[in-house]
Amino acid sequence: MSGGALLIAGTTSDAGKSMVVAGLCRLLARKGIRVAPFKAQNMSNNSVVTVEGGEIGRAQGMQARAAGLEPSIRFNPVLLKPGSDRTSQLVVKGHAAGTVGAADYMRYREQLADVVADELASLRAEFDVVLCEGAGSPAEINLRATDLANMGLARAARLPVVVVGDIDRGGLLAHLFGTVAVLEPADQALIAGFIVNKFRGDPALLAPGLDQLEALSGRPTYGVLPYCDELWLDAEDSVSVVARQVVGVPAPPRGQDWLRIAAIRLPRISNSTDVEALACEPGVLVRWASDPAEVADADVVVIPGSKATVADLAWLRARGLADAVAAHAGSGRPVLGICGGFQMLCRRIDDTVETRSGVVEGLGLFDADIEFASDKVLRRWQRPLSGYEIHHGRLTRCAEDGWFDADGTAQGYARGAVFGTHWHGLLDNDEFRRRWLTDAAAAAGRPGFRVADDVSVSARRDAQLDVMAELLSAHVDIGALLALLDDGPPGRPTVSTELRG
Repeated sequence: MSGGALLIAGTTSDAGKSMVVAGLCRLLARKGIRVAPFKAQNMSNNSVVTVEGGEIGRAQGMQARAAGLEPSIRFNPVLLKPGSDRTSQLVVKGHAAGTVGAADYMRYREQLADVVADELASLRAEFDVVLCEGAGSPAEINLRATDLANMGLARAARLPVVVVGDIDRGGLLAHLFGTVAVLEPADQALIAGFIVNKFRGDPALLAPGLDQLEALSGRPTYGVLPYCDELWLDAEDSVSVVARQVVGVPAPPRGQDWLRIAAIRLPRISNSTDVEALACEPGVLVRWASDPAEVADADVVVIPGSKATVADLAWLRARGLADAVAAHAGSGRPVLGICGGFQMLCRRIDDTVETRSGVVEGLGLFDADIEFASDKVLRRWQRPLSGYEIHHGRLTRCAEDGWFDADGTAQGYARGAVFGTHWHGLLDNDEFRRRWLTDAAAAAGRPGFRVADDVSVSARRDAQLDVMAELLSAHVDIGALLALLDDGPPGRPTVSTELRG
């Protein structure tokens, strides 16, 4: 099995491939197998800072944790961070390398393919198993010529491919069959089989459909994973943010009051996972908000990070949300801005980097100014609090009180019940989160709210990875997947696309 590799692809974004890779990493690591995750190219504004001081997609950070590893740029050598509908920041081996559009990307393809190939080969030489995650869907044949993460990677490295599909969306059998059928024969030959994700109901009712799928495609289904509402932390894809309103599964309050939190769902939201730590607390109801009415009845407002701070600030104003946030703060109720959200709360923003808008007025809830720089701050913090920074904006002037310190300098700021910081992951610090929630509840007029003293966000993340590993162990033919690692692509038959009479 030494140097074996497998690609987990998906019928769509958010089909579950990230969690399947994470679960397999945890499962194999438990068996003493040295395993590493790999995503050749990711498109996401949810990222983490690595041990080398670069950034990678958050899902690869989660998968590294599952494998017992620190996050490394090796696990996600190419990252695209969308700043608009047509352009993305290109991050190569952890560091920004410019802004690209779809047409520009072809020029970079060969250079990036070499980076991807070298990193994968290096990992395969070091680890027993490398579990690769695809991007989007391999059926996006219009993008096949520039593909680095799906069949382009599988073909270049001769990887067997397992396709995961989300049956909760409906039409899965057609999605699985069609994903294979639209591919050219050489790509089809690498598709070994399928995994069904998020199944609800009686498996016996699904079995005939899977038998027919195998007869039509020549490929088995390796397992059917049941729907599990415990798997919601570290949702990397913005699709999952858009699709849901409530974050997580709220637990009953420990005291008499609930604390209702409105998290603004920005169009170019980044590191949306920051609010998940709040949703872990019993009695805290976190909802995504995109209009003023959803802010009006909230106790606390959180403005998360953004890949385009000035553009999303303009959206806040156009939607009437800027006035709603200001009114909320004016009433003495808490507002928290994180990274780009913190920048929006300041008086003045000079952006010559992300949107190149120049100087614009912020919301003015902080007497502070922000200026963007071309180089990005990438930093991990470990003590006394853990967190990480990923931002172009610098705080150039601030007349506000410090909220918390690190290395003897203020890293967060407060004016009354308005709080701001560039740190991501700050609320993962359990004692810090409990103190802040207690103060926020008092300011919001919720004296009956009580924090729990037994909630550990870190433990919740590990428990989720354990759940995923156990689901895979119970419902997927792991032996068959391990055989793919040993034997390589099984050479399945080509699916004919001729019309049947």
